Amino acid sequence: MTIQQRILHILIALDQLAWVLLTLGRGHPDETISAAAWRMEQQGKLAGRILRPLIDALFWPLERDHCRLSFESEVRGAQLPDAYRASGVRLHTTR
Repeated sequence: MTIQQRILHILIALDQLAWVLLTLGRGHPDETISAAAWRMEQQGKLAGRILRPLIDALFWPLERDHCRLSFESEVRGAQLPDAYRASGVRLHTTR
C-alpha cells in the first residue's frame, strides 16, 4: 500500500467521522459527506440541494460530478477491503 493510499484512507475516515458528527449521530457511519449530499439531493431534501453544488464546486478542478461519483463508489463498496469484496457477499440496506 502506497503512502498516497494510506493518506486517502485517513481522509475518507475523517470525512465519514465528520458526517456522523455533523448529523449528531444520525448519519450513516460509513457514508461520506459527498455521497450523503448526492443521496439527499436525489431525495429532494433541502440540505442536499444546498450541499451538493457547494461540494461539487470545491472538487471541480479535480473531479467533475464528485458527489455522484462518491455515491456510486459507496453503492459499489469501492472502499471495502479486498477480503470483503472477495467474499462475493453484498448486503443491501436501504438508506
